[in-house]
Amino acid sequence: WRSSATCKPWQSGRFLPGVWERCQALSRKGVDRTAGQGQQVVMQQEQVLEDLEIPLARREAETLFQEQPETGNPYLEDALLQSYLKTHLPPKVLEEVNQDLERFGNRLLTKIKHLGWECELNPPVFRQYDAWGRRVDHIVTCSAWRRMKEIAAEEGLIAEAYERRYSNWSRLHQAVKLYLFSSSSGGFSCPLAMTDGAAKVIESLGIPGSLKNAFDHLTSRDPKKFWTSGQWMTERRGGSDVANGTETVARKQPDGTYRLYGFKWFTSAADSDVALTLARVADAEGQVKQGFSNLSLFFLKVRDEEGKLNSIQVQRLKDKLGTRQMATAELWLDGAKAQLISAEGRGVASISNMLNITRIHNVISAVASMRRMISLSREYARRRVAFGKLLKDHPLHMQTIARMEVQTRGAFLLVMDIVRLLGLVETNMASEQDQLLLRLLTPVAKLYTGKQASAVVVEAMESFGGQGYMEDTGLPVIVRDTLVLSIWEGTTNILSLDVLRSLTKSQGQVMAVFFSTVQKKLELASSTAKLEPAVKQMRDAVSGLAQFMQAAGSRGAVTMELAARDFSYTLARIYAGTLLIEHAARPDASATDISAAQRWCSQELCPVARALENSSYEAEEVLMDSALVYEGSPACGSRL
Repeated sequence: WRSSATCKPWQSGRFLPGVWERCQALSRKGVDRTAGQGQQVVMQQEQVLEDLEIPLARREAETLFQEQPETGNPYLEDALLQSYLKTHLPPKVLEEVNQDLERFGNRLLTKIKHLGWECELNPPVFRQYDAWGRRVDHIVTCSAWRRMKEIAAEEGLIAEAYERRYSNWSRLHQAVKLYLFSSSSGGFSCPLAMTDGAAKVIESLGIPGSLKNAFDHLTSRDPKKFWTSGQWMTERRGGSDVANGTETVARKQPDGTYRLYGFKWFTSAADSDVALTLARVADAEGQVKQGFSNLSLFFLKVRDEEGKLNSIQVQRLKDKLGTRQMATAELWLDGAKAQLISAEGRGVASISNMLNITRIHNVISAVASMRRMISLSREYARRRVAFGKLLKDHPLHMQTIARMEVQTRGAFLLVMDIVRLLGLVETNMASEQDQLLLRLLTPVAKLYTGKQASAVVVEAMESFGGQGYMEDTGLPVIVRDTLVLSIWEGTTNILSLDVLRSLTKSQGQVMAVFFSTVQKKLELASSTAKLEPAVKQMRDAVSGLAQFMQAAGSRGAVTMELAARDFSYTLARIYAGTLLIEHAARPDASATDISAAQRWCSQELCPVARALENSSYEAEEVLMDSALVYEGSPACGSRL
């Protein structure tokens, strides 16, 4: 947080260039200021005059310091989080959770945040051979990374969701702790996501005896017993097309276990203790079949009891743009011993529970990164002086941060509602409507908040000016780590198509539930006078969405595929906006709650209806899309 050298303005009987103008500018900007601002400008003028006395020998070494933004306990400084918990949690649960979160916030501030930075400065290193030429394939992680694993266990960041001491609210408690932890975790949120997902898969299978020990380790609060899990799905062909991309073969052994053979091209948290992975079971003749229906799910330990790799070779660590604190590797499975845990050929269905959990973690991380950058940006605005006044006193600067804040609030309420629904499902308290809504909102929230987070953190970085681009401020780290959130666990387009699948699978019931839920929330808020314009805008958007659904129903599949992305954005904006309105309709709602709802609803809430009116989803647009993209390229031919 340092920049620009001071200077000695008088040299050889004249002022050095720019210094006289600097003094004059400060004098002009001291006019018509409040007493406090005037005093600040005077102090700056005095500093300039002191600079005049600095010897030339010192001038080149002197530095003009900028104030570093300092944030406090992240829980106590998050007004929206506190008001949400106060609104939704039962009093007794709120009392205990509030105490735990305040304590955890202090631990994050005083202990964990520094460990997170150490993880960034000391990324994992791959040591393939020892000093004597023997292959060891050792991934060396720093002590701070290993300490993060212990802290995750101590804080129950996985255990909290499965102990269910607060019944359906336990999942919410866990999610809030993960939200607070994420920005200080040094990338450890990623292995926690997959660990949570693995525990969820095992629980969904009824915790069979053969997996009871693994489940206990994955959900332990004891740092010495706690395990993390990997999720090995991506292979050499890459991407989300696991039906056609999975080449790993599982060969059954006489003792009932399996040996896995294949290449896993992208394995996050490669230093984990265990992993879930997909493979194709070979028949008696050694043949395998392609397609989703022939994938099975396996559980394996990464190392044996002696600490040796389980017939696994580490090819290399991936050189990633961000999340460099975490080891992501290419692995060759050369007979890795594994246990079949799904019904044969039902691997994708079984691992879907893991994907739902990891996608929710993705949303939590997205919202956390937005909140962290805004917290730093608003603190910097209280300290940084530009053009004679603090940044917070520049209306345009504050408008920019306020717009980011509105986006973050909408995303926060969206993920909290999803976690609330998940808690109901896990405790058998969810209605069929709740389950349908959770199925729809999970991919919607993941794809939308991934895009939101990328935009917000880049905008927030810009609010620091040149300092935002300096590596040692830590701001570029947050930006890089955030950019993966629109890619990991399914890109925006892949998840948009998944949203369409949820409509098809429910035969349209999920949209009926969506409309009903939104309308009920708006009806309850309609009596709040200040929210009337926002409620009307939202109802207009809902009407536009209904009209789109009706029109699209009479068209071909191409229309819905072309509209999938805009359709998903529309669902996200309408639902998040409805939650903001609901939150602002509380009896003790603040003026900022109302303003956030109003501002959210002033944006284009139903882009899918507007695009339909503009004929953006017509079949001929497919050809024009290709023509626009490939014009001038070697691929451009007469067929375009």
